[in-house]
Amino acid sequence: MKGFQTQELTRVVEIDRNTCKGCDSCKAFCPSAAIDGKYGAVHKIDSEKCINCGQCLVNCPFGAPKDTVDAVDRVIDKLKNKQVTVVGTIAPAVRVAIGEEFGMEPGSLVTEKLYGALKQAGFKVLDTNFTADQTIMEEGMELIGKIRHYALGEPAAGHLGPLPQFTSCCPAWIRYTELYYPELIPNLSSAKSPMMMAGALAKTYGAKEVWKIKPEDIYMVGIMPCTAKKFEASRPEFASAAHYWTTQGKSGQYPDVDVVLTTRDLARLFKKLNIDVKTVPEFTDQDNPLAQYSGAGTIFGNTGGVMEAALRTAYFVITGKELDILEFKPVRGLAGVKEADVPLKDAKTGKEITLKVAVAHGIKDNVKPLLEQVKAGKSPYHFIEVMNCPGGCVNGGGQPINPMGTSWLDKAKAILPWS
Repeated sequence: MKGFQTQELTRVVEIDRNTCKGCDSCKAFCPSAAIDGKYGAVHKIDSEKCINCGQCLVNCPFGAPKDTVDAVDRVIDKLKNKQVTVVGTIAPAVRVAIGEEFGMEPGSLVTEKLYGALKQAGFKVLDTNFTADQTIMEEGMELIGKIRHYALGEPAAGHLGPLPQFTSCCPAWIRYTELYYPELIPNLSSAKSPMMMAGALAKTYGAKEVWKIKPEDIYMVGIMPCTAKKFEASRPEFASAAHYWTTQGKSGQYPDVDVVLTTRDLARLFKKLNIDVKTVPEFTDQDNPLAQYSGAGTIFGNTGGVMEAALRTAYFVITGKELDILEFKPVRGLAGVKEADVPLKDAKTGKEITLKVAVAHGIKDNVKPLLEQVKAGKSPYHFIEVMNCPGGCVNGGGQPINPMGTSWLDKAKAILPWS
């Protein structure tokens, strides 16, 4: 899939030629060889190859790559408009990162503070953890259908994609597949990402049952650790809510998610509104049904989290029993590729199977061998989780870079005695 569809953002990250030193650091972190320029010369990004992950941005020692899509002022204008209901959907990785932008210890979990800040700014909340739980059910049941058909010999209830099944919640990974391994598109789960599920949910059930307003009066804001989410939200196929309401006799054209703010963007928005996450009163939003979620949704932001959550569901549905251990440690940790064998006994037929799974993060170094294996028809796995960014969404291109500036070089200068 080359080129862009109508409405899609064609450039999310670009390199500032006045800042670039041609040091090649960005090339070392780019998973798609999208950066052109000789060593010592100004570099530029080929948008036809870029998967919008922002790894060049967070790893450049000079802060040359920039996020070009700034919706902060637009969101503030919507928050001031009393005719519009602004809904924020917050990814799990944001709540462990945004505190850093306000002088808190990096990695601090500030969920209640973040809820309080969003409320003070005027947002309604649809927690992405809620729709991560939905994703687990959708993706898990899709996998279960394939296992029962391909491995246990049951008739297929409908069209099934091939095994292994890949996860589909990382938009940079999806874009990479489309550009470089289009033959593996059928292996991707058909489930939307949690953010896009949240957008469709907000403008259907949320509009009708929770906030009781017209869907076109909702302004949906994805609050994500990821620059690639800005591209994902711009894709024209994500207009499910408008399509649904058309079937109900109510016409209208609007996207499921209107704009995306990264963790850095949200921090700037709060600062423009004089809201300090560190001191804001905590808020739990206990009465909001769209802010309830399980621990399975919470672990989505780490590598292995999607796999573990889906395994819990698949294991229970097939065997009729809970997975013996709450934390499935074989798929946890920061190893580039993790593998696990999960013995299953089908509660209906008594048939046994060993479910083989793999988890990989960091497309550049770890994922390609798995893709080549699948492409050659030699993959031993049933299910493979892929996240583009090292460690998963917690190290996404929209996360804080450091509290002292736009690059790690600034941080080094601050502590070196000769600086």
